[in-house]
Amino acid sequence: MFNLDGQKVLILGLGMSGRSAAGFCEARGARVVAADERPGEDIPGIDELDAGIERRLDQTFPDPGAFDLVVPSPGVPPARYKERAHRIWGDVELAWHALSIPVIAVTGTNGKSTTTLLIEALLRRAGYRARAGGNIGEPVLSLVGEALDVAVIEVSSFQLETTDAFRPQIAVVLNITPDHLDRHGSFEAYRSAKARILMNQQDDDIAVLNHDDPVVAALADRVRGRAIPFRTAGPLKSGGWLDLDSVVLRNDAGETDRVSLDGLKLRGIHNLENTVAAITAVWAFGADPQKAARALADFDGLSHRMERVGETGGVTWINDSKATNPGAAMRSIESIDAPLVWIAGGRDKDLDFGALADLASRRVRAAILLGETRAKLADALGDRIAIESVESLDEAVRRAATLARSGDVVLLAPACASQDQFRDFEERGDRFRAAVHALANHAGIRKS
Repeated sequence: MFNLDGQKVLILGLGMSGRSAAGFCEARGARVVAADERPGEDIPGIDELDAGIERRLDQTFPDPGAFDLVVPSPGVPPARYKERAHRIWGDVELAWHALSIPVIAVTGTNGKSTTTLLIEALLRRAGYRARAGGNIGEPVLSLVGEALDVAVIEVSSFQLETTDAFRPQIAVVLNITPDHLDRHGSFEAYRSAKARILMNQQDDDIAVLNHDDPVVAALADRVRGRAIPFRTAGPLKSGGWLDLDSVVLRNDAGETDRVSLDGLKLRGIHNLENTVAAITAVWAFGADPQKAARALADFDGLSHRMERVGETGGVTWINDSKATNPGAAMRSIESIDAPLVWIAGGRDKDLDFGALADLASRRVRAAILLGETRAKLADALGDRIAIESVESLDEAVRRAATLARSGDVVLLAPACASQDQFRDFEERGDRFRAAVHALANHAGIRKS
């Protein structure tokens, strides 16, 4: 069993992954110090830590140089520990050293969680004991010790920064567009962090790459094993692609298999891309794609991702709170053919809204802007569409109800992070859903 006997381990940040890492390391013989700069009453689940774990709360982080291993939570910037730490492993790296089963890892700017959980569902329907973890909200370390045939791990750029030997047998890269530049400093640094998913792959490993995305397609030059492309825009010499209502899979020998997408519940162009990626990945793993595809009819997708939350007076309300960057918001807007009232704004991540504003000027009838980026968004949109500025999401919903007409869609696709007004995108989406449903008291909404 992987152990850390006698090692002094510092856990930085006690969110879900940090608490998981603290317990994991202590169970393997480490002397663990769990640190968080918040007071204990502000840390959910802090009382679940074992009594043998030393807690340092509501104070500045200890000196990383005093420990054998530092395990930072994804939200802790590298500047807080990188220069002083002797060894840095995030929870994904810890899990990699402890797992003895194949790993399928998924990264990308957008679509990671949906694709990860869809791969899990497809593999299970094909007869494999599969379980998903990682950035989806299920700690990756919870997979260690489970009776599994394969682990499916969502990995963010923050998590990939703290990998060392992590080597997925199958690495899936969905897309790479600007995001988290406030953390990474530049798009090149962000792209490089994403590319770390391929860093340790060997000749017998596989990289499943989106050839509709030129940044991802260019990563083929870094693949040490076998690169399998996928795309939605036309056929490939080999790989997986969308053809009408099917995914076509072609191997290097030219043999093809056509997998029907009948029953697919996911909405949006981007979810077709996610589905092609997932089917291609399970096929690359060796699963029967026809058996696997039976899971599509049962897969409802995730909350806060193009989630239909209600209808009133012929107006449809859609919650895509997970659209936390301009690229994601563009995919949301592109997926809707009806006239749009768009709710956007939030915390600034130093991203460019130019391309998003150009698209919105052609597809959006009115924009309701909030949060710390509302002025920046308004400047990008100029006078090309009607713009209103509001103070809160509740106010945005009320204003959208007065602006929307029968046949319109009101879309929450913020293009920004949520932490200026909310804990996370889930809380923002929950607030939007609750505000929409509150209209039922006087507007006759049909809740979804």
